[in-house]
Amino acid sequence: MKTALLDGKKPPHFDKHIIGNILLDIAPADEVRQEKMVIGVRNDAGEIYRLIGATKVNSFMNAVEELFDLGLVDELQDTEEPRDGCDAIFSEP
Repeated sequence: MKTALLDGKKPPHFDKHIIGNILLDIAPADEVRQEKMVIGVRNDAGEIYRLIGATKVNSFMNAVEELFDLGLVDELQDTEEPRDGCDAIFSEP
């Protein structure tokens, strides 16, 4: 899986846990957006600051599970429609 920090967005305090719990390769944001499935993560200001891209459904589901384990919530879990180019968007409750 690939990840990118978006320019000008401040990572929240829990960002180090995302990096610690999910095996991610750093890549340019454009490359991450080209992955089959994309997860967005919001910072304290409500902005998407990190993208995580997965090629396989299994990898996507593992990342989603890790983010839930960190206490984050997926604002798109009750919809099938992507938003802002993301299949899931996580933030603190």
